Amino acid sequence: MLASRTESEQDISLPGRDLIGRNPLSFAYVAGLVVLQVVLAYAVRAQPLWVMLLLAYFVGAFANHALFVLIHECAHHLIFKKRNANIWTGILANLPHVIPSSVSFQNYHIKNHTHQGVYELDADLPHEWEARLVGHGAVRKALWLALFPIVQALRPIRLREINFVDRWVVANFVAQMTFNVAIWILLGPMAFFYLRLSLFFGIGLHPLGARWIQRHYMTGDSDEQETFSYYGLMNRVAFNVGYHNEHHDLPSIPWNRLPAVRRAAPELYDTLEYHTSWTKLLFKFIFSREISLFSRMVRSERGGVPMSDESHPDQEIVESLNPRI
Repeated sequence: MLASRTESEQDISLPGRDLIGRNPLSFAYVAGLVVLQVVLAYAVRAQPLWVMLLLAYFVGAFANHALFVLIHECAHHLIFKKRNANIWTGILANLPHVIPSSVSFQNYHIKNHTHQGVYELDADLPHEWEARLVGHGAVRKALWLALFPIVQALRPIRLREINFVDRWVVANFVAQMTFNVAIWILLGPMAFFYLRLSLFFGIGLHPLGARWIQRHYMTGDSDEQETFSYYGLMNRVAFNVGYHNEHHDLPSIPWNRLPAVRRAAPELYDTLEYHTSWTKLLFKFIFSREISLFSRMVRSERGGVPMSDESHPDQEIVESLNPRI
């Protein structure tokens, strides 16, 4: 992360001064993917179960995963300048997921940047009981991934310093329940379960689900590196979400410009360990007894970062290098 690098390294890793900004075109992708999922839900409403399952695994999973990535863009205010516009865009992107989670995700995700690895503040860390329950066995790890949307929904409970119930959370819930009821009544149960399974496949027991392992699980040879990037083909259908070291260093850069960060500073990113296949990583995680939910860096020191910090280290460095007169 930039805070741990020298001034010269920070300068090298800051093509961000030109790349920092927003990408309003992301809203068009959100709208298009939501429409696509509704159309596909309509298409499978009277199809056999096996057709629905195949479509959810091979198409719906990618669409819902992409929408989750765009919700992440909203969390960093990388689509529109106004905060409320990003929140509403996230609520729209959330609709095909069936489970209302966009606003609560935006509330706790930034803490993964400002307080990474701090058990009381980072919802990306598994519960201690969760890690013990899953253990090292392949079957339990596979089941954990299959149920990951439920598991993830339980983690914010322990983050008692963050308020998760506000008017935006309520708006997210009301919009989601209205959408769910409309899908059930107008398109039927098969359409509803197509959307639900698309979510569970998209962030669960699927090559796309390996993204949760790729980001911060220490699956490489280094005992110190705790953030990993993925440079494989699936970035093309996942809005470059694999560029995770780049994103943590420069969180004010939208998804479409992240590859330029790596190209501008290969001496920083190509010297780190990284993944090239989510599928390979999925099987490695499940079957390797060396890797478990305990394969994470956990810290108790908060580094003096205030709870109100919204994680803009790149903007802060740019401003320090180019002070306003």
